[in-house]
Amino acid sequence: MSPTSHRTDGDIVQDFLLVADLLEEPQLARLYAYLAREGEATVQDMMDDLELAQGTAYSYVNRLVDAGVVDVTDDEQPRRYAAREIDLTVTTAADDREYMITPALIDAVGRRETDADIDTYIDRHGVTGLATALTYAVARERGEVTHRLMAEDFDISPLAAEMILQALRPVAHEHYDIEEAGAGLDEVAEIFGE
Repeated sequence: MSPTSHRTDGDIVQDFLLVADLLEEPQLARLYAYLAREGEATVQDMMDDLELAQGTAYSYVNRLVDAGVVDVTDDEQPRRYAAREIDLTVTTAADDREYMITPALIDAVGRRETDADIDTYIDRHGVTGLATALTYAVARERGEVTHRLMAEDFDISPLAAEMILQALRPVAHEHYDIEEAGAGLDEVAEIFGE
């Protein structure tokens, strides 16, 4: 669902409106992120892995199919579903900043219901603030920035920056190519024969 030069403005606006539902409803974002991560899944898989009631799972997957962000990949029973790639760039009018709406951002929004730090951060800084924090989280995991730099850039406390960076760490590792730096605790224990 990446906007390209052959698309009309109406198509791009429609894409954005479809994605807006995902950014407003963490339950839908969580299901979309699950499908993006898994590749394909049945409703039963969704029910089992996400602990959803049958009616809820069918309702959510139908909404995502109707919105055009999830496709039915196999019409045979049980049907299989897959997420469509989402990659939109939004420029805000207020400060001319660009924000990427990607599966990683949608995944982060989907974690809002299960992670109080992400929920609080979205309440205070909105989804656009979360998009920027995700950029910092990826850069931090790559060793390019620190929580103090993010705190300074955002005019927030270093503690608040550290909390959101820690909350977004799993998202960064699941969606971006990040090389592990240094030896882990298990490797250190092996070196010392523990």
